[in-house]
Amino acid sequence: MRPQIILRVAGAVVAPGALAAVAAASLAPAARPGPARAAAERARPGAGDVAIARRRLDVVSGRRALVTGRVSGQAAGGAVALERRSGDGWRTIDRDRTDAAGAFAFRFRPVASRSAAVRVRAGAARAHAGRLNVYRRARASWYGPGLYGGRLGCGGTLTPGTLGVASKSLPCGAKVTLRHGERRVRVRVVDRGPYAGDRELDLTAATKERLGFAGVGSVLVAG
Repeated sequence: MRPQIILRVAGAVVAPGALAAVAAASLAPAARPGPARAAAERARPGAGDVAIARRRLDVVSGRRALVTGRVSGQAAGGAVALERRSGDGWRTIDRDRTDAAGAFAFRFRPVASRSAAVRVRAGAARAHAGRLNVYRRARASWYGPGLYGGRLGCGGTLTPGTLGVASKSLPCGAKVTLRHGERRVRVRVVDRGPYAGDRELDLTAATKERLGFAGVGSVLVAG
């Protein structure tokens, strides 16, 4: 029987097999948390993170809009700002300070008709709050059958599937958000008109179908 070779490591006598096991253990990667634990750690807010709780951003001009939430780990009195996207930057439209639990609330009454993204800023933290749609009422009609294949005033051809509106005052390509009842759609100005009655907008047939609009009447528009 071949004699076993004994190695001396740091004053201890270790057999080669045991030494190999120790070396393998030292080179093994550290245990990683399971998928569920890793997801929970990623979802756990860090100090200063902003969480949105409630929002009411689809409002008629003059009605109250709302954004509430909490800044984790922030002491009472921390400054929080509500900002609206404006061109290439952001414009502050309301301010608040956190309470003892880090909670904040923005309650404001926007007047100017527009549609823009809004966010909450607390120090270096940012949180997207949604799109603020401030509507005004506009008289509208719709068109399409009998005109398909014709040229649009802003370029292109009118088809049964064309989404958009005709306007005499808004520039071609401008985006508007339309609401009728509980339905909402965001489209571009694709044509010129209407040229009859006191109507401000002409909806294409496809836009009319998306909104559930019929005939001549009032729609809410933000843009």
